[in-house]
Amino acid sequence: MVNWKEAPQLPKAEGRIEAIDLARGIAIGLMIVSHAISGLVGIRNVPDWGMVPIHFLTKFSSSLFILVFGIALAVAFLSHTQTDDWPKRRLKLWLRALEVWFWYKALVIIEMLPFSAPADIVDTLLYGRFAIWVEILGFYAIALLWVPLILPLWARAPLWSRIATIVGLAGLAAWLQGFTFGGNDILKAFLVDHQDHYAWGQISRAPLIFIGLLIGEALLRCYFTAELRRRLVLTLLGVGALMVVAFYGFAFAEGDAYAAMMAVANNAGKHPPGLQFTLFSLGGALVLLALALAGGAIAAKALLPLTVVGSDALKAFIFHIVMIFLVLRFLLQGEGMFTYPQALGIGGVLILGAAAWIWLTRWMAAHR
Repeated sequence: MVNWKEAPQLPKAEGRIEAIDLARGIAIGLMIVSHAISGLVGIRNVPDWGMVPIHFLTKFSSSLFILVFGIALAVAFLSHTQTDDWPKRRLKLWLRALEVWFWYKALVIIEMLPFSAPADIVDTLLYGRFAIWVEILGFYAIALLWVPLILPLWARAPLWSRIATIVGLAGLAAWLQGFTFGGNDILKAFLVDHQDHYAWGQISRAPLIFIGLLIGEALLRCYFTAELRRRLVLTLLGVGALMVVAFYGFAFAEGDAYAAMMAVANNAGKHPPGLQFTLFSLGGALVLLALALAGGAIAAKALLPLTVVGSDALKAFIFHIVMIFLVLRFLLQGEGMFTYPQALGIGGVLILGAAAWIWLTRWMAAHR
């Protein structure tokens, strides 16, 4: 499809690629629905029909979110790593890391405020433990510190070494799972995930970022040519579908596909990443990404609220955490007050609310 050796110079995107915003918005939308359910109803109180298929399908969100993180880095920054303005762009990424880290800590307080003692909140702020719903921001804050150091090397590396890096990191993460890290569970959670902490390991999730970088570079080379774009979409769709089929292959081999789906819906194999969870989550993420790219600008306009949400992920994340945990759980004492269908409805309203908030803040900024 693309001869990497004959096309060393990466093209630059002119303006935003709306399909990327749509894919990111789908990931955030699924995340908002999942958080509304788990934050207001609680997983133990979700009916079986809510776990499968609804909560089961929300497991696409985390893999899609991290993939699009890598894609966006490739589209916006990779072509600039060999230019004179790279130090300025690298600093921009580091400042973004500081901004994300600040909001991560602020949202930790908001998440824990309803039912946690001040001492527990302080302990979490000092990395003595982890929160649950906002930990993905902590992952991105740290990733934004080391990824800018890797990007110039990645841009010069041949394709075979990039693939070897992805495979090697996945193997390293699996190997390190057998280590105790001297009993330091927090360090293990930071690096490769820990089953007792809802944290996202940098090494165990790095392959997803790098896969996103590969897809992002392919996207720049293919998206604006109809035939190449079609091939890219079909490739992503095919690989994703094969991964989902492989998940069901393992499920049927074990004798109970429904039990396997329920396990994924209950986050079995998410922290640390397990084979079946990864096959389903990453496979579904690739399918959704392919559909977003196939739809392009037309789909982005048709699904405008999701596209707007995806255009400012941090603001959307802040909005939904504040509404769920500060307003509904803390101020209105709403935990356990909502039925599952009501929580689903609230999730949908929060997606629309986040889109409206992003639009409003942009309108206000434009009219100052």
